[in-house]
Amino acid sequence: MGYLRYVAVGDSQTEGLNDGDELRGFRGWADRLAELLAAGEPGFRYANLAVRGRIAARVRAEQTEAALALEPDLVTVMAGMNDLVRPGFDAGAVTAELEAMLSAFTASGARVVTFTFPDVARIAPLVRHLRPKVIDFNRRIREAAGRHGAVVVDTFPHPVTTDPRLWSADRIHASPLGHARIAAAAAHALGLPGADASWADPLPLLRPVPPWRRAAAEAAWAAGFMGPWAVRRLRGRSSGDGRTAKRPQLGPVVRP
Repeated sequence: MGYLRYVAVGDSQTEGLNDGDELRGFRGWADRLAELLAAGEPGFRYANLAVRGRIAARVRAEQTEAALALEPDLVTVMAGMNDLVRPGFDAGAVTAELEAMLSAFTASGARVVTFTFPDVARIAPLVRHLRPKVIDFNRRIREAAGRHGAVVVDTFPHPVTTDPRLWSADRIHASPLGHARIAAAAAHALGLPGADASWADPLPLLRPVPPWRRAAAEAAWAAGFMGPWAVRRLRGRSSGDGRTAKRPQLGPVVRP
């Protein structure tokens, strides 16, 4: 079926960070998916309510009613990773926030797509202790989606989702190639014309990296990204402070 009113809700990944820049604007997987949906649909409209740094409770509180007011026939929901990396993460409580959104959107008659998260231990070895939490959270997401008939883009089983070329230097946000793969995965899950499972195909093998270089890269990542993130948390600050949605209203898709 064709979709004419697509609304994306979520955090920085859905906002599109690191697929573009602050000056030119961010594109991201949701914009890329909207471009695919708009093909051959002159009446197609798209809104993106996602804001970086938002935990699941804030995504639900700030974006659910705003999204419903736009009367979408397709909604994507990606949230929870900002919760998972914080101390005191409560998987049940965060899943309840996600499920409330899935319930509200499916009850409105919209088709709903949600996502599991890839293996963080392979993306950033210094946070490999989070792997069991990701596995458990993913299980809960699948179960919640099943209860409401939502489509799940299940990224965890596919090794390509941890390929470093799909991730930015911060290892938190997808690279442009990563955003393209996420959009293709969502298109495949929705059964869009021309979409297939090739989004999960592996990339050409990389040359082996010497252990000393891997260690140096981990140290640089910890100093450049993990450390500043921890400082913001201690200060009670967020990358999304003072920010609002980049596309709060439905509008036509302008291809770059």
